[in-house]
Formats: sequence, C-alpha cells, structure tokens
Amino acid sequence: YFIINGSERVIVTQEDLAPNRVFVDKAKEGTNITHTAKVISASAGYRVPIILDRLKDGTLVINFPPVPTKIPFVIMMRALGLESDRDIVLAVSTDPAIQNELLPSLLQARDIKTQEDALDYIGSRVALGQAREARIERAAQIIDNYFLPHLGTTPADRLKKALYLGQMANKLLELVLGRRKPDDKDHYANRRLRLAGDLLAQLFRVAFKQFIKDFKYQVERHRLRGRKLNLRALARPDIVTDRLRHALATGNWVGGRTGVSQILDRTNWISTHSHLRRTVAPLSRGQPHFEARDLHPTQWGRICPFETPEGPNCGLVKNLALSAHISVGIDPRPIIELLKDLGVVPIEEIFYRLRAGDEELEANLTKYAKVFVDGTLIGYYLKEDASDLVRKIRGLRRAGKIHHEVNISYLRTEHLNEIYVNCDAGRVRRPVLIVENGKVKITRDVIERLRKGELRFSDLVSMGYIEYLDADEEEDAYIALDPEDLTPEHTHLEVWPPAIVGIAAATIPYAEHNQSPRNAYQSAMAKQAVGFYSSNFHLRFDSRAHFLHYPQKPIVQTRFLDVIGYNDRPSGQNFVVAVLSFTGYNMEDAVIINKSSVERGLARSTFFREYSTEELRYAGGQRDRIEIPDPSVRGYRGRDHYRLLDEDGIISPEIPVSSGDVLVGKTSPPRFLEEYREFGLAGISRRDTSLTLRHGDKGIVDSVIITVSAEGNRLIRVKVRDLRIPEIGDKFASRHGQKGVIGLLIPQYDMPYTPEGITPDLIINPHALPSRMTVGQLIESIAGKVGALAGKLIDGTPFYGKKADELQKELLLLGYPADGTEPMYDGRTGELIMTPVFIGIVYYQRLHHMVADKIHARARGPVQLLTRQPTEGRAREGGLRFGEMERDCLIGHGAPLLLQERLLENSDKTIIYVCEECGLIGWYDRRKGKYVCPIHGDKGKLHPVAVSYAFKLLLQELMSMMIYPRIMLKDKIESGGG
Repeated sequence: YFIINGSERVIVTQEDLAPNRVFVDKAKEGTNITHTAKVISASAGYRVPIILDRLKDGTLVINFPPVPTKIPFVIMMRALGLESDRDIVLAVSTDPAIQNELLPSLLQARDIKTQEDALDYIGSRVALGQAREARIERAAQIIDNYFLPHLGTTPADRLKKALYLGQMANKLLELVLGRRKPDDKDHYANRRLRLAGDLLAQLFRVAFKQFIKDFKYQVERHRLRGRKLNLRALARPDIVTDRLRHALATGNWVGGRTGVSQILDRTNWISTHSHLRRTVAPLSRGQPHFEARDLHPTQWGRICPFETPEGPNCGLVKNLALSAHISVGIDPRPIIELLKDLGVVPIEEIFYRLRAGDEELEANLTKYAKVFVDGTLIGYYLKEDASDLVRKIRGLRRAGKIHHEVNISYLRTEHLNEIYVNCDAGRVRRPVLIVENGKVKITRDVIERLRKGELRFSDLVSMGYIEYLDADEEEDAYIALDPEDLTPEHTHLEVWPPAIVGIAAATIPYAEHNQSPRNAYQSAMAKQAVGFYSSNFHLRFDSRAHFLHYPQKPIVQTRFLDVIGYNDRPSGQNFVVAVLSFTGYNMEDAVIINKSSVERGLARSTFFREYSTEELRYAGGQRDRIEIPDPSVRGYRGRDHYRLLDEDGIISPEIPVSSGDVLVGKTSPPRFLEEYREFGLAGISRRDTSLTLRHGDKGIVDSVIITVSAEGNRLIRVKVRDLRIPEIGDKFASRHGQKGVIGLLIPQYDMPYTPEGITPDLIINPHALPSRMTVGQLIESIAGKVGALAGKLIDGTPFYGKKADELQKELLLLGYPADGTEPMYDGRTGELIMTPVFIGIVYYQRLHHMVADKIHARARGPVQLLTRQPTEGRAREGGLRFGEMERDCLIGHGAPLLLQERLLENSDKTIIYVCEECGLIGWYDRRKGKYVCPIHGDKGKLHPVAVSYAFKLLLQELMSMMIYPRIMLKDKIESGGG
C-alpha cells in the first residue's frame, strides 16, 4: 500500500514459476524434440532461462540466451571442466540404464576432447571472426556470468554448475525411461508469489544501475573539462526516486509487465482488503490455458476457490485464502551446514569418491536419498532410511531450534528417493495443528490462554503446537478435517476448515448449499456493494465514493465477519423478503421494493465526487488566475454559469449545483501568444479554463479545500455529494449471487401483507431459485426470521452453521410454520393470496451500479474532429451507436429513408463539389470566390453532392496513397439537395 501523487495505490502480488528448480516435460509433437528440462536460474534479480532438450536421435542439447545456437550437452560439460567421458557420465548418474542413454551425446562430441576445445566451440558461436584466445576468453566469461548464475559467477563454481547440469540431465532421462512423471507447473509447490518487496527490489536494481551509469558519465565529463570534482553535486538521486515513482504511478514495471501497481479499490471494506490479497498470473489472457485456470488440489487453504473474475481473467486473477501466509525466505547456508552435520555427504565429495573409483559407493548410490535445498542437489544421505533425517529436521523446527519457515518433504517411489528442503521466499504456506499418536498436541489450557490474550498465534508456532506447511510438505502429510476423524496415521489436523475461502467469499452464509458459480458471483458483488468504506469518509477526498446511510450487520452471520471487521463496516441491510410472483414487474430477475420502506430510508446512500483544479505557472512569467472570468475572456460561458461563485471565484459549501455549473472560475494565458499578435488582437489575452460540474451530474457542494500542491501552486479541491434514493433500475443483490434491478416501487398500502400486518421490503420472483439452486438463500431467509423473532444473531458459517432442521424447530416454537411460509393478503384487494408465501429476512446489498450514473440521451452535442461523427460515451456527451446489426435490420425492414436519416442526416452529412467531367472533388479558390476542379480548373462544371464526411475522408486518404477515386454523377443535384 502506497500513496503516490495523492492517490492510494497497491502493488498486486505476481504469481510466477519457482526459480532455480528443474522442470521436466514431454515436448509437443511435430518437433525434433522428444523431452525437455527447463530451469529459470535467478540470482539477485538476474534471470536466465536454461533449457536442456532431448532430440529424436537421443542426443542432448542446451539452449541459453547468450549463445544463439544449441550447444551439445557433452561439450558444455567439457567446457565446465569435466573432460573425460567417465567424469561426465558419473556427474549424471551411476545407474547403467541412464548411462546408456548418454551414448548418442558422447558420440556426437567425440571430436572435442579438452576443455579448451569446448570453450573454443562455444566461443566461435559468440565471438565470430576473433582470435582463438579471444574466443576462449569470451566463452569462459559467458559460462561464468550467464550460465546458472544462481550457483556463482566465478571459475571456482564451474564444478557446481557441471554437477547441477548433470542432475538436470538425470531428471530428464528419468522421464524418458518412465521413472518419473512430467512436472506439474500448476502444482503450488512449483509456484512462487512475488510481493511488493521483491518487485520493488527488482525496480530499485534497475534504477540504481541507471543512477551509477549517470554518475559515471558526470564524473568523466567533469574530469575531461578539467573541473574540480564535487561528488555530492554530481550525484543525481532523483534518478532513483523518479524511476520508482513513475513505475508506482503508472503500473508499468521492468520486464514489460503492466498493471503491477493499481489504484486501491475503496468501494467498501471487503473490496479494499480483497484488492490487497489479490494475485495475478502473467499468462496471456487470449489463450485458453485450461490447466493454469483450473482449481488445483494444492490450492486448498492457499487460494480462495470462489473468488476469481468471470471472463478472460478467470482463474488467472486469484485471491489468497484467509489462512494463507507467504514465506519471506531465509538464508539456506545454516540449513545446509545442519544437514551436513546430520549425515548428508556433499555432492562434490561424492563425485570425487566416484572419480577415484569407490566401487561400493558407485554400486549403492541409487539406494540413497538425494537431498535438495531450494531445488539444488547438495548431497546424498548415505543411510538406508532417509525418513529418519526428515523426522529430525521436523523435530528441530517444532522445538524452535531452526527457523519455522523451513519446510521439508520426502518423495519415495519405486525409482525415486528424494528429500526436498525449502527455505526460499514466495511459498504459500498454511497453518495446521500438529498431531502425534492420533492426538492433537494443543491442549484446552493453551486454547484458554490464547482466548484470554496471554498467548498469541505466533507463540503456538514457536511452542510446537501449530506449524506452517508449504505445498511440498503437505504432499507428505495426512491431515484430518475434524478432531473426530483422527486416527494414529494422521500427522496433522486442520485449524479451521472453512478458512479455505478468501475475504469476499467469507461473507456468504450457508455457502455449501449453493451451486459453485453463485458463490463466485457473490465474491465479485461483495466488492461492488455500497457500504461504509472508511470511518473518516467525511474528511477524505476520494475521486468517487459511495456511502450507505444505515448499514446494518447481518442477522445471519458467518464466524469470519468479526475477524475481517465486516460487522464494524457493513455494506448491506436486513430486508424482509417475500418470494412471490406479484404484478409481473418482478419478471426476469427484477425485484419489487416497498416504496414506503425507501421513504423511511431503506438502502439510501450518498455519492461523493471530487473535482480539483490547480493554478499553474507557465514559461515567460505567465500563470493561471482563479477569479470570476471577465466577459472579454475567450470561451466566456455567460453570466448565468458563474452565478454560484463567491468574489474569489470559488463556490461555497452547501450550494446545490447541476450539470454545467462552474465550481471554480479560472482563466489561463493563451496557448500561443503569436496567434494574437499575428492578427493584431492585443485586447484578448486570456481564455476560460473554469472547473465545471460533469455532464449529467448534480448534487450539493459538500466541502471545499484550498491548499498548495507539491510544486507550490494553489490547489482547489471541491467535493460534491448527491443523495441517491433507490429508484427503478438500481441494482440489488443478496449474498448468494442473486442479483436484480428494481422493476417497480409499490406503496405499502398496495403491498401484500401477513395476518400480523408485516409487509415485505422486497419481493423476489420464485423463478430465480430452482434453476440456480441457491438453497443457501432459502436457509438464510428462515435463519434471519428466527434471528429477528428471537432477537439473536444466527451462525451461518459454511459446514459449521446452525442446521436447517434446527432452525425449523425453533421457528415452530416461535409460533410460525416450519417451512418459512405464511398466509398473505393482496394489499390492493384485501383478498387472501391462494397459496402460502415464503417470507423471511435476507441480507441484501445495494450495488454501485445506479441508473443516475448510467442514464444517457443526446439530441445535439460534440463531434469528433477527424470524422465529424458524434463522439462516443456518456462522459463525452456522445451519441448512441447505430451499428452494423441495426443497419441490417433497417435494410431488411425496407426503411431506406429512416436509414438515411440515422446514418447521414443526423450524423456527418457534408456537401462536396464534384466535377462532372473527371469525377474529382473540387476545391474552393478564395480569390475567385468559387469551387474549381483540380484538373479542369475554371472550365470544370462542379455540382454539390451530399455525402457522409467519413466517405469524403476515405476518398482523401486514398488520394494520399496515389489512388484517385472518381465519382460518376448520374443526376445533377441542386445545392442543399438530399
């Protein structure tokens, strides 16, 4: 969360593939490649993708950006210092089946036998035409700096790189032999989230490089000119500041990413917090990417299963679950040292022993577990039972001896025996309770101390009652949902299963009774509800804001609402809702609302809009002036428009204003002083640039602030408020994705009523329920009724709320039918409605889509400069589009005069003069005072022709391409003819 240029901005979390990890996959058919292994080697912000491909002939080749061609695997191994075939084979595997797969690669590189030859081979592809020594030096430099840079950038690190590349080949060949499956890129163990710190570090790195480059240039320039060096004066720190500020203000990040920084959504409390917990995957929106968009099992407890947009962003824009926590990352070196102390033999030592001919080790190595730290093989655990090492690490973590962010998992199959230790940043982890021998470690005393505030959640982690698991370690755990499910085999217990949802979906009561898409719709609409977005709203100057007058906390709660602060800042009201087909005005998702309830304040809100203007200074001593403009000023609007201004040219609070009224009078110097001097107009010197109320807006001036901008200019900010009383066309929604607009407002005396005299606030059509299967709304209606009658809040937490049959029993005890229906009378006739009506209390949200913001019509108005057709959009007072389909309808209908009236007379009709001899458009000769033909001059006979201005533009654009279209005249049309 940042404040940039006076607006709140948020850096949206970016989802990425985990760096420094090898991913193997089968290649697409139709290429020369059968299988591929890829690693994104990332070190201090520098990322290099390295790809190892297996071709159809069995050879292995390497692709990496600094070298334009593919490099054979064996040549790269030799360039890294492993010259003999035996060394290369041992660096890959001691398994004969895998070693046999290397034979085609060894044969391919049989002519290049030494490290120097291998470096020359690579150098000849990057340093063409240079001497052998220069080529070798350039190749060595590329290998050290750009090949697997996360392992180091010095010649001493080449063995590490060779062994890493060997393991890369080993993993690829295991896939070829069917010993492992292709890696799942959508598994959350293979995903990392990049938060604000990581993204800002990346930005700062680029900005700081720019700063150093500039500093170097300034120093060299001063030295060449023989001036005395003053380093403080030469350093320009604003380079860093400007780069950071520009990226945060525009959202354009290094690496070509856009939309990384966004304006914080302040519609309501839920929308603000949801925006801060959003994640974005950097995949193209146009392609299907079905697997990437799907809900993956490893997202349980990490990503909300409901909260994702509809449309092209579906499944790519996600939100964190309530229990999710993202690792910060720790230094892996102490963990590597600890593993060595616990018996892990470093990979370099293993390699030296194999090279020296340790036959026993070579024969048994495949039985031992490989140990990976952050994706890099660091050694082997030379004992039969590797689960012993995993238990020790977990024990140390639970005892608080090592950092709680360390996660360890153990993969054991028929062919694989691997331990993975993760310490890196960006892993999504979630808390679970530790279970030992079928019993939870945490006791009731500890929970009581937690409730009293003696302990915090973090204390439970350090005391070993709770631990955070990442997706890798969770594959190695057996987690029970409820304490009743526990068996001796279980390793963990969920802290609270409903916490798998995100902030927006946490507002849905009885969500388990709804069809899944309905919960997704509510997750989106919870962020559009008008509510109580900030407790200091009357002091804030948001560009636009809605405020609900009488927000209520829901009668039917979920246990999350207090946790996320929703009950303190709600965005809805408890409505009495009847399910009834009444008058026909609630067809197709429309709702009927009690007009008297609205008059009493139901769903009433205020809309605030901020207007601002600044007194700017210009070159040459010119500046803007805030004043009531003089009638001599260019663009003067007329006295009536300035009637509301005080003597200082600024409007006062509490004055009603409507569309086009001036809020702040302002005059500016002319854009081009020469344009007046040319015509000798000395008197006209200024133009009107007053701040006016937007087209279509109305309201009352709420507050006015006179302040100073960062540049020292006077800044005026005016906040206008508009009372929004619900009217026909305004949008409402329950918490179950049941949205609808008001179809009719009926006075209370015409509304149906129960024998007790209760009239509903809202009537919803029964057809809204069966196909959508939002049973949650029906249960909420009964629960709300029980809550209202008994004067208590009802728990509607998914899976753990009060059950429907219990609610029905309570309703019976309160003297009402158990099914939630009641007899009702028609308010217009007083007759009993033939069937009992389902009536209860449902929490409804008023959404910010209001008719007052959308209503638009136009008779006359501005036109575009280029085509002279009406502008587009409500904000620009645009016309309503008459498109191709509408045109087709009128053609099919046989209404050519109406078609001509729409597309010509009322759009961009213009008269052009056409020569009857050559068919070219004539031009106006000012000296002769008439139109002349470009070919025949005065002799040409020109006739006026009515055409669309867009057609005239097309003709002239064709002329600019040296194509001369000619218009053949059949009838001579009189000037002004149709």
